[in-house]
Amino acid sequence: MSDRITIVSRTLLVKKWGNLTNFSLDYRRRDGQIQRLEREVYDHGSAAALLLFDPDRDTVLLVRQFRLPVYLNGDDPDLLEVCAGLLDGESAEVAAAREALEETGHAPHSLLHVCDCYASPGSLTEKVALFIGRYDAGTLRDAGGGLVEEGEEIEIVELALTEALSMIGDGRILDAKTIILLQHLALSQRMTRA
Repeated sequence: MSDRITIVSRTLLVKKWGNLTNFSLDYRRRDGQIQRLEREVYDHGSAAALLLFDPDRDTVLLVRQFRLPVYLNGDDPDLLEVCAGLLDGESAEVAAAREALEETGHAPHSLLHVCDCYASPGSLTEKVALFIGRYDAGTLRDAGGGLVEEGEEIEIVELALTEALSMIGDGRILDAKTIILLQHLALSQRMTRA
């Protein structure tokens, strides 16, 4: 890989919650030509996301929270999504369980790692580890709702899996990590029932 890419310069543009850096690079194309590219990359760390599922009732637990970029893009800013957050030095599984507890009040069990993905690899370094975990009445520890000091104001939404899946098709669920996890769950449920 290093024979194809040479970083010519990097300029830190902003350092706040994350780092926005402008990169100038020489990229060797497959035909051997070298092309100079300029790219801005945002790095705020990697994350973990967790879909809470109750197989006995065939329900999922999602969260609804305000997302400024969605608002700026003209969509409903109160996005319905799975629990998620930055790793903060923890393993992905530990971070996913921590976020579920903070956001929903549930301490999930039987976490299954589904995959890792980049949601927007053209501009973000964030890689998200995706998990499915189980919840039920016995996993409830507190009211959830997120952390006020992190600007979170989270509504907990419980849905039948079939309803959540239909919300993908009609545009009420737009978040990529949530779509991936719901569809993975639906496919795995279908395969176990077949």
